[in-house]
Amino acid sequence: MKERVPHTVDEYIAAQPEPLRPKLEQVRAAIRRAVPEALEGIGYGMPGYKLNGKPLLYFAGFKQHYSLFAASGTFFASLEEELKGYEQRKGTVHFPLEKPVPVKLISRIAKVRAAGIAATAKQKSPVTQKGTRKSPR
Repeated sequence: MKERVPHTVDEYIAAQPEPLRPKLEQVRAAIRRAVPEALEGIGYGMPGYKLNGKPLLYFAGFKQHYSLFAASGTFFASLEEELKGYEQRKGTVHFPLEKPVPVKLISRIAKVRAAGIAATAKQKSPVTQKGTRKSPR
């Protein structure tokens, strides 16, 4: 039987085992406080946030940990020192369930990722009022 894919972050969290729910709520709150303008939704079957139409962060719960996915294979390398002690995979950091949620670290991750998205957006070519790109002179 196929599992039902959640349509909202509330549905996703409610479907998780009880010990995991408060942790995921804390992760969610940290991201929302850090980047309040980000749009929340479900992507790839897990809670995620977009900023200016670009993926910001996703999170998900598992049996022994919960993870943040940066939607960038190289992003976490920029926070190497702060993430010492946490298991990392390409574009993902794992947080063990038995430890308190590192709210300040998650907020910092969200803010740094948002700044990277904003910087990338500024590097794009300027757009005219009608939405077409200006031709270079």
